[in-house]
Amino acid sequence: MPATPHKVRALALALAGLGLTASTMSALPANAAPSGSTSDNTSATTTTTKKTARVSAKRRVANRVLTARNIAMAQRGDAYAYGAAGPSSFDCSGLIRYAYSRAGIAVPRTSSAQAGAARRIAKKDMRPGDLMFFYGSGGVYHAAIFLRWCAGRAGTR
Repeated sequence: MPATPHKVRALALALAGLGLTASTMSALPANAAPSGSTSDNTSATTTTTKKTARVSAKRRVANRVLTARNIAMAQRGDAYAYGAAGPSSFDCSGLIRYAYSRAGIAVPRTSSAQAGAARRIAKKDMRPGDLMFFYGSGGVYHAAIFLRWCAGRAGTR
């Protein structure tokens, strides 16, 4: 059964959320085997095809996430402006939306909406391209794209 646009959007938003990576995401459903097929060989081929399709879907998503990270990195030096979403000035959530949108992943505009659409993972499981959200007494006040681990700390620069 093909994914509905709502499911595809939810999948993209979940990926863009805090810590969800392509390695922890389930792939979109593969096409079902042709009806009336009873051969063991066909069954093995179908299983292999489904597994390959899942791996390929995960790889495509992972590539989009890394593309978004690279797009964001290319914006270094652009001006900061509260509420700006590019292409020449950004705030934190505007940069995330700009980069992920250019990579083909729909993301909400504000940091609180981005955090609300996210699925959390443990900090130790973060991978490049994951989103990090910073909370205070008033809720989410900052969002960033995770780049790498540096001396045991999460690096966003």
